[in-house]
Amino acid sequence: MARNSFFSLDGPLDVAPGGGQVRAANFSGLANVARSHGRDARGIVERHGMEARVLTDPESLIAPQQVADTLEYCSSIFDDPLFGLHFATMQDPEVFGCVTALCRAAPTVRAGIRCLIDFLPAVHAPDCEVVLIEGRETAELTWLVNTDIGINDQANYQAAMLNLKLLQAIGGPSFRPSWVSLSADARASDLPEIEKTLGCRVVSQSSRNSVAFPVRTLEQPVPSANRLLYKLLGSYLQRVKSEHSQSIVDKVESFIRGSLARGSCSIERCAEKVGMSVRTLQSRLSDEGTRFSELVEAQRETLAKAHLADRRISLDEIADRLGYGEQTSFGRAFKRWTGMTPQQFRAGC
Repeated sequence: MARNSFFSLDGPLDVAPGGGQVRAANFSGLANVARSHGRDARGIVERHGMEARVLTDPESLIAPQQVADTLEYCSSIFDDPLFGLHFATMQDPEVFGCVTALCRAAPTVRAGIRCLIDFLPAVHAPDCEVVLIEGRETAELTWLVNTDIGINDQANYQAAMLNLKLLQAIGGPSFRPSWVSLSADARASDLPEIEKTLGCRVVSQSSRNSVAFPVRTLEQPVPSANRLLYKLLGSYLQRVKSEHSQSIVDKVESFIRGSLARGSCSIERCAEKVGMSVRTLQSRLSDEGTRFSELVEAQRETLAKAHLADRRISLDEIADRLGYGEQTSFGRAFKRWTGMTPQQFRAGC
């Protein structure tokens, strides 16, 4: 078999969130914050219908309403009217996932913001819309959630801080916001602290959420620009974006490829990732003439053949990547699929 490929990426490494979902990365660091207040974050998230693992698995998918309600609840129990803002000061813009890495690799600030606009809804929060408004002297990065989640002041504080941090990351040490507009109903007594934390004038109870900065900033180079990473990661995220139009079988196969090595390849986990119950998922796959277990077997066979073609990967490592506890189990499965042992197949590559 020919060995003329540098690497292979059959599809996205994880399932993109669907409508009404957002990555649990918004809760990164919540366990530590709760602990510092003598509280158990597990009870906080479970109170709002989530499992404790959302605290440690940023790729878990939850509802935007759960994020907003949890942050508002934390504001209340911690007696902190600016909890979302304070919480975000302890977080990194990496909350947005690999979109942040792409923005940091972009050649210019304008290109970095374009990446955020194009891919944040696909990778992190489909119901979130990001827009760049350009004026003669000032540009504004604005954001909104295209669904009614009621009171969400704390979520807006968090978003303002995280978006500002991302702009500072791609704008470099010289980046300075001109002002920040917030739809949050901030108390007059809290405005001085908000302005000190964000480093600029803040307009509360605005019609939109935005960070404003000099328009000339858009053409500045990004200090961490990386042409190769920008091209490779940009191509990958374009594939993730296309997931929204893929069939249920495509989505399940994508989940399987990304979860086998992590040991989390179960139909229950998959159902959560694609946003439906196990019974609904089974029914949808049945309509397509297949079952979850069959798709797992097919993906294992495909990935096994690709890995065996690369002699640098040991059989033990391949077995591990495919979710097998030991090489002998992998060997039996491979012979069932192909009539050959892995060693025989590799010898013919």
